[in-house]
Amino acid sequence: MAAFDYNTVAKLFPTRSEAQLFPSPRRGRRPASPVGYGRFARAADAIRFAMEELPPELLPGACLEVDEEIFDRDDMLRLYESDEYPLVRRARTGEHARKVK
Repeated sequence: MAAFDYNTVAKLFPTRSEAQLFPSPRRGRRPASPVGYGRFARAADAIRFAMEELPPELLPGACLEVDEEIFDRDDMLRLYESDEYPLVRRARTGEHARKVK
């Protein structure tokens, strides 16, 4: 896998289908703001939000778009747990930790 740039602008969508409905402006259409959509200045912040703040029941369907590439929950978890992840991770405990794994 190529190196992932955690400093790139990222979009977090509640579902993969919403990411496809609201493509990147570089692909021709300007996205509306779907419910749950979030734009982050850095992918690291979007990944942290998904892993630490997003309600656990939404995480299985959530996806991240970075440079027109889509990352699902498992991809985000792998990026979050990577040694290259630049932010301090908050310990996940209780219900959220069980539902993420």
